[in-house]
Amino acid sequence: MNSYDPDHPISKVLGLTRREFFGNAAKGIGSVAMASLLPSWAFGEKDGQVTLGKYHHPPKAKRIIYLFQAGGPAQQDLFDYKPLLNKLHGEPLPESVRHGQRLTVMSANQGVIQLAGSPFKFAQHGQSGAWMSEALPHLSTVADEICFIKSMFTEAINHDPAITFFQTGSQIAGRPSFGSWLSYGLGSMNQDLPAFVVLASVGKGDQPLYARLWGNGFLDSRYQGVRFRAGKEPVLYLSNPDGVCGSGRRAMLDRLSELNRHQYEKELDPEIESRVAQYEMAYRMQTSVPDIMDISKETQETFDLYGPDSKRPGTFAANCLLARRLAQKGVRFIQLYHQGWDQHGDIKGGIGTQCRDTDQPTTALIKDLKRLGMLEDTLIVWGGEFGRTSYSQGSNDPNNFGRDHHPRCFSVFMAGGGCNAGTTYGRTDDYGYNIADASGNPLQPTKEEFTEGAVHVHDLQATILWLMGVDHKRLTFPLQGRDYRLTDVHGHVVQKLMK
Repeated sequence: MNSYDPDHPISKVLGLTRREFFGNAAKGIGSVAMASLLPSWAFGEKDGQVTLGKYHHPPKAKRIIYLFQAGGPAQQDLFDYKPLLNKLHGEPLPESVRHGQRLTVMSANQGVIQLAGSPFKFAQHGQSGAWMSEALPHLSTVADEICFIKSMFTEAINHDPAITFFQTGSQIAGRPSFGSWLSYGLGSMNQDLPAFVVLASVGKGDQPLYARLWGNGFLDSRYQGVRFRAGKEPVLYLSNPDGVCGSGRRAMLDRLSELNRHQYEKELDPEIESRVAQYEMAYRMQTSVPDIMDISKETQETFDLYGPDSKRPGTFAANCLLARRLAQKGVRFIQLYHQGWDQHGDIKGGIGTQCRDTDQPTTALIKDLKRLGMLEDTLIVWGGEFGRTSYSQGSNDPNNFGRDHHPRCFSVFMAGGGCNAGTTYGRTDDYGYNIADASGNPLQPTKEEFTEGAVHVHDLQATILWLMGVDHKRLTFPLQGRDYRLTDVHGHVVQKLMK
């Protein structure tokens, strides 16, 4: 079918096989489609190479640092102050509040679903008067830099689909990750570093992290996230093998590029070009990565700001410092993962440990970016895949109970990057169980229709993209007869989360 037929009309005119003809045609059509995504003024930007063109509208943020807290942080013990839970601790959760919501197998067999107040004290902070737990003494000092969202909701009730949903816009594995979409849409601001870098805290157990969470899915492989690890070899297989010098590696890549070019001319497979691009990126990273990972020139004042763990590679503190360095070098999407927020028991001890790991470094990142003049165009996002229940799992001992998964309402926050700092958006009912309106009446939000005061996962994704200068409805990829996007067929930009 793809062989050269001299009698075929296309062959008579162009001398091309069918594969070559349709491949070239697709490239031309694709270029026109890509150009149509963006206004003509946007192509004049000079801050780096791009994939689809440029921004759909003027961006408020140039880069994202996403601090993903895997496991589901308990909002009632951090940001969502619920004194009624302490007053009614041990009392049954009213059915009028639960509304028959499904429970996980971990709670379904409990005889009584008992309310559980927080073991932590709360106070208001900053001019905004934001309520924050005593477990966050550092973060409370930057309350006026933060935009709290207390009315997030999702459909996923188990970790794997819930994390996958936040990272890819779908509960089913295989879609491109958030960072891959932005890399595809906006490209890189530094040709010597990837547009999308991933950092994960070492020594944290609980729910596993999968490489597909930062994978490219059906997008070109050049858009996948590159994980930087702690240790002598931050990026696997980047160093030259024993006996191979830099000039020898350069000569090998040049010959390999020629071979790949011949193969591309024959097969017209875009992955061949991507393979060449990744080889070249790896070569440039041999110089850029050691430089970015070398924190020896940071001042003692900076280490003190991020905390004692900041000198220990792979800790959350060290990764926050590294994220700032990557942001300075123009990396567009920096994804940090910190596990351990899955407190099915010992809520007080577990939350205390997690906050000791993350509170000071998160605050330091905000302060550091601000003193460098970078907070205005760097968006920080903090949150997990869902929240925790207002009732106890297992024992209702005030100092030794746990909380189960709760997708119906939870909290995340943003800082910098054009978000509406010093504000709180949305609220929950007095039990912290349902999203509520301004009067405290429960809402029944859905992902299909935007409900004022409620934020679905796709709404948050759409809003983050908007802050980055991208219209989530127009950042698409054609596959198998339909256009795919990060937000699937849902998502609404929440204007009140932005300045």
